[in-house]
Amino acid sequence: MKTTFSGWRYLWKSEDIRRKLIVTFALLALFRIVAIIPAPGVNQAVLNAFLNSGSASGNFLGFLNLLSGGTVTRFSLLSMGVYPYITAQIIIQLLVPIIPALQRRMEEDPREGRRWMEKWTYYLAVPMAALSAIGQINIFNSLSVNSTLNQQILPFGFSGDLLLPSVTVLFAMTAGTMFAIWLGELISEYGIRGQGLSLIIFAGIVSQLPRNFVALFSDPTTAIQLLVITAIVIVGTVLAIVYVTQGRRNVPVMYPGRRMGGRMSMPVKGTLPLMVNLSGMIPLIFASAILQFPAIVAGFFMGSTNESVRSFATAVQEFFNSSRGIGHWGYWVIYMLMVVAFTFFYTSVLFDQQNYGENLKRVGATIPGVHTGAPTQKYLSRVQNRIALPGAILLGVVAIMPYLISLILQLAKIGTTNNTAGLFLVSSSGLLIVVGVVRDTFMNIDAELKLHGYQDSILVR
Repeated sequence: MKTTFSGWRYLWKSEDIRRKLIVTFALLALFRIVAIIPAPGVNQAVLNAFLNSGSASGNFLGFLNLLSGGTVTRFSLLSMGVYPYITAQIIIQLLVPIIPALQRRMEEDPREGRRWMEKWTYYLAVPMAALSAIGQINIFNSLSVNSTLNQQILPFGFSGDLLLPSVTVLFAMTAGTMFAIWLGELISEYGIRGQGLSLIIFAGIVSQLPRNFVALFSDPTTAIQLLVITAIVIVGTVLAIVYVTQGRRNVPVMYPGRRMGGRMSMPVKGTLPLMVNLSGMIPLIFASAILQFPAIVAGFFMGSTNESVRSFATAVQEFFNSSRGIGHWGYWVIYMLMVVAFTFFYTSVLFDQQNYGENLKRVGATIPGVHTGAPTQKYLSRVQNRIALPGAILLGVVAIMPYLISLILQLAKIGTTNNTAGLFLVSSSGLLIVVGVVRDTFMNIDAELKLHGYQDSILVR
């Protein structure tokens, strides 16, 4: 007789798994404690006033605040989070197909190539963190000075009396980023394996839930309606994300038989699974950053004495202000199109790095009806691009979901701007990250349980 039970009931009984969970929670708690420490010299009153100003540049900094887990609102030592490392990782990945020497290194020895990429990603993360700190401080100061506040958030410069404080802030913020990366590596090594950096980002996003719950209930008359709508929207979006991200296209592959003594075994039929959503949430970050950049540049010209320049800068900021009313649909259409375009671009880059054509040829495997080598790679690339379409459309719809829901609610005259803004509890980008991290963490823990003998079912005589 077969009796089924959940192996998760033994989650706390395994000493090794229990230790990994404790280490993971302790390191995440340490990350959140350090995240509330502000950088030295920050004028918190000016920072709060600027973030609440409702300008397009303030919305961009609100976007950074979400991705950094609320650390931007304090201008924390960890206000850049682990994103300099992610940026360095993307740069290295994009350089591989461009530089022939790097591409040959990856093709000749993929394992050694991955180690090389990891090493140089860490090296590149340090200057990227320093440059990000300088850029973030200058952007904050320029936008706050050009706004109605006319004050700097953090005095910064490399001359005169500002030299030593500026160098101190720069070292402190760079060290904060590397500290967050180090915590992520510790989680991957001693906690939940392979999920360190993802859990660091996850913890930061989830930490914003209480504030968004308060925004959701700011109007008691519509709080219950919005709560029901929130549950429906989140559940539906999560199901769609999981369904598409779990989607695979299994390409049939014939593996050669093996010689066993004096006989040759028959060829083995197998499949090569291709992911529908290979790019994850990277296209959302790319598109959001690029669309907010014109508003930042326009902010530098808001104080111009030339009336035409000032009017043009104002028009640019107005167009790229994502918090405007339901009639401001042009921004969201461009946003969706850019997300779809970046999805195809980044998927193509990642897929070409896998080099399935040469790898299959090396082991003697073939796809029925397709020549080995370059024709196989070309065929698989065509299949990957075709199945990437639903993934790209999903990312595009998820990206503009806040606008679509706000449009429906405002047309139905349900809620106000403040409480509909917290409808998702996290942004669409944050929701995609949260779902992906939860799914991967669940699968990793389930694999650990099975590795320790806690199977989903046992036989009882």
